[in-house]
Amino acid sequence: LPAQLLRLAQDAEAELRLQRDLLLQIQRLSRLQRQKTPKPPQTTAAAAEAELPVIPVLVLACDRSSVRRCLDKLLRYRPSARRFPVIVSQDCGHAETARVIASYGPAVAHIRQPDLSDIAVPPEHRKFQGYYRISRHYRWALGQVFRTFRYRAAIVVEDDLEVAPDFFEYFQAVFPLLRRDPSLWCISAWNDNGKEAMVDAGRAELLYRTDFFPGLGWLLLAELWDELEPKWPPAFWDDWMRQPEQRRGRACVRPEVSRTMTFGRKGVSHGQFFDQYLKFIKLNDRFVPFTQLDLSYLKKEEYERFFLQQVYSAPEVKIEELQKDAGRDLGAVRLQYRGRDSFKALAKALGLMDDLKSGVPRAGYRGIVSFVCRGRRVFLAPPSDWTGYDPSWS
Repeated sequence: LPAQLLRLAQDAEAELRLQRDLLLQIQRLSRLQRQKTPKPPQTTAAAAEAELPVIPVLVLACDRSSVRRCLDKLLRYRPSARRFPVIVSQDCGHAETARVIASYGPAVAHIRQPDLSDIAVPPEHRKFQGYYRISRHYRWALGQVFRTFRYRAAIVVEDDLEVAPDFFEYFQAVFPLLRRDPSLWCISAWNDNGKEAMVDAGRAELLYRTDFFPGLGWLLLAELWDELEPKWPPAFWDDWMRQPEQRRGRACVRPEVSRTMTFGRKGVSHGQFFDQYLKFIKLNDRFVPFTQLDLSYLKKEEYERFFLQQVYSAPEVKIEELQKDAGRDLGAVRLQYRGRDSFKALAKALGLMDDLKSGVPRAGYRGIVSFVCRGRRVFLAPPSDWTGYDPSWS
């Protein structure tokens, strides 16, 4: 019996030693695991800021000393100098404009287009020399941004544009969509039909897809410049962008209420459209937190599903009914056009811009122009069996 008790005691002691060794081994492994597992990085405002993309604002300037108005608003509203560096590219060699730009010191980068020579143009284009110079300047300036400075995207602004308080918020929010969606090729701050009476200022958060290249404050990716630079035109670059060969079925995003307005009546176009349309464009004055909104509705499939249903489920009316109806608190309606002349007559009667570029109406998507008339949402639309644009409509 004593021998049995002794053996039991020894076995119990051995079991305790084994359990103690096992516990020590577990503790040692736990310490090693803690050492190997990196601590999650501390999220700080500075770290979050560093992860956001850098998108320069390229300001095209020439001989307008009023570029100060443009630059003042850009610098006032930009949320970060690091993320939105301002680069002013000056053509023309105008001394007073150069002094204004230089007065901003390090707040802006000032680069100068080196070739100020006259451009040989066809005799019938002699009066369009200015358009040739602009196209040359755009090519050089975009080349500097994407080739020399090697940015991956840029917002292009001309020296006669004033920006809205949420200009940067808008571009920052839509930028990821542009990068992901190959059916988009630009983001624009401009609504061609954005006169105050023709927009819903209370719905400043509304965004649209448009087949018409708006310009006037627009964002492009470096990949698009890779595509366009080798064939960049000698003149009339914006209308060239609107040709099917460049657009290639892609769309831009544009706002209900413009995030830019132009104050430059004098220029190469000699005030064309300015007195009739441009000076009446409403500049948004209410900050919209776009980066906090769900913008997935702008993806092509989703957008076409809900937008086309919205348009073609709206009751069709005649223009006479629309013009006599006050329209307050009434639902959306549709005006239908059936050809080029029909579109132009309706657009002109309603105060819309009635010109077409390669068959595409300004602010249009799949031929549809959305606007407000007498307080009511109106869709100027082709028949629902629309199959595409006719480039001969011009």
